Amino acid sequence: MSALISFFCSVIIALSLLFPLSWEKPAMASIFHFEGSVPTDLGVTDGKLKQCPPSPNCVVSQTEDETHYIKPLKYNSDRTSAYNNFLKILSVVPDTVIVEKTDDYIRTESRSKIMGFVDDAEFYFPEDEKVVQWRSASRLGESDLGVNRRRLEQIRLAFSDFTSVQD
Repeated sequence: MSALISFFCSVIIALSLLFPLSWEKPAMASIFHFEGSVPTDLGVTDGKLKQCPPSPNCVVSQTEDETHYIKPLKYNSDRTSAYNNFLKILSVVPDTVIVEKTDDYIRTESRSKIMGFVDDAEFYFPEDEKVVQWRSASRLGESDLGVNRRRLEQIRLAFSDFTSVQD
């Protein structure tokens, strides 16, 4: 059942990229606002994203810690094309906004619908590799019930589907 839901999510994201709607994305609204503070230590340092804290509400591709490890996203195109396609996918991820971007880095904030919890995700495009190194972590709480990992895996599926349609 979970694989079927993931498949349909990736199809919806791919279709929305191919046939964008003409109106802007609505503002995110939550009943409560448990946002937490914006972390000040995010970004790339010496080619690496920040490591995860001991809590299980974080995943990162640049770690030896198997509890928090998630595979990086591989791509076959040039870095600029991969980056631009990635931006298109992120623009349709529900309840997510891009808050920072440079030539090789993107940071997003995703907000839960009811409680307003915020997750920070980072995407790093190293010059010397055809991969996206990524990290996603909740600002507050102990457990995210796997939300950060599932969100990145859905982005992986959407990226794979979108780039295969583009070829």
